[in-house]
Amino acid sequence: MEGVTAVPSPRPEPAGPSRTGRTSLAAALLSGALGAAVALLATRQQWSEGVATVAGGAFPLTATGSDVTGVPAALAVVGLAALVAVFAVRRAGRLAVAAVLALSGAGTVAAALLGASDSAALDEKAARASGDASATVGALSHTAWPYVAAVGGLLLLVAGLLALRFGRLWPAMSGRYERGGAPRPRRAAAPADPDRPEELWKALDRGEDPTGA
Repeated sequence: MEGVTAVPSPRPEPAGPSRTGRTSLAAALLSGALGAAVALLATRQQWSEGVATVAGGAFPLTATGSDVTGVPAALAVVGLAALVAVFAVRRAGRLAVAAVLALSGAGTVAAALLGASDSAALDEKAARASGDASATVGALSHTAWPYVAAVGGLLLLVAGLLALRFGRLWPAMSGRYERGGAPRPRRAAAPADPDRPEELWKALDRGEDPTGA
């Protein structure tokens, strides 16, 4: 009985980079989109409240996040635009856009935390309400919304860091070029039918006999 040699079949290579790219892409998209939405929502909410003295009476005042600072909302929009632009560029351009995304998140966090204890917006409202430029607000208190905006900025920062680390594994928007960088070949025009009337007239104009064998 002849011996049989068992030849092991080659095992398929694990799709580690591909799986990592898909996972990091999904995480970055979710983190970036949620972070921008949270930051924008938080800036529309009340961040602080106080009381101004007007004509001997107390006048309640409130300030939203956009009253305190417009930086978190602006950076959230920039971060969202950078998240979309990541897929429109490649190589060095992708790294640059990913850096913009990360910096937008970091800036949103910093601006929100600085605005968490700010009283300038309410002091300005108190001065307008009382007609006294030196008036300040009293009984000042703050809400948790600035910290919610900071959480949104942190999510944007995470999306930017993921893009910096794994962006090279992500797909890009398709263009008129193939993956190798060469332009796609154009389709050849179909040959003209010599029996068509317009082709017969063109042959006569050139001095040819279209009926010749």
